[in-house]
Amino acid sequence: MRRTSFANWPCSIARAMDLLGDWWTPLVLREAFYGIQRFDDFHKGLNIARNTLADRLKTLVAEGLMEKRAYQADPVRYDYVLTRKGREFFPVLMALQKWGDEWLSEEAGPPILLRHERCGHDAVAEVVCSSCHEPMTSGDTTLHIGPGYPERLTHREDVKQRFGL
Repeated sequence: MRRTSFANWPCSIARAMDLLGDWWTPLVLREAFYGIQRFDDFHKGLNIARNTLADRLKTLVAEGLMEKRAYQADPVRYDYVLTRKGREFFPVLMALQKWGDEWLSEEAGPPILLRHERCGHDAVAEVVCSSCHEPMTSGDTTLHIGPGYPERLTHREDVKQRFGL
């Protein structure tokens, strides 16, 4: 059975989830942020099936989050290196970590801490407004239709209700 594609939905969350596809893709990206670049190191760190890992890396390269760089010629072997698009996934992972630390950590506390090297303090990820730099929460943030939302959908009742039109 083939899963539903969200690639063309008018929602950036749905499109991102379509790219991620499963739980392995963010974990491969997490490993890349740990500095892992080689197939065998991803395989060892994640204990993931080789064919699954090959598929996830192929997708990440095709979508521009990673690029392959040959480090050996015979046989050809590659490093998988984060691109700018891939590096900009960091806040997504950190938001997931913050939520997991809050709601899924055991009594001992979070298993991994973040140190902000610029100030030298341990920190947690926070979503802040790009204009005023104050934290954004579900209680003080509303959604409205942006320029990329398909005009043809704005007449649907569920869309009108969702966005207060």
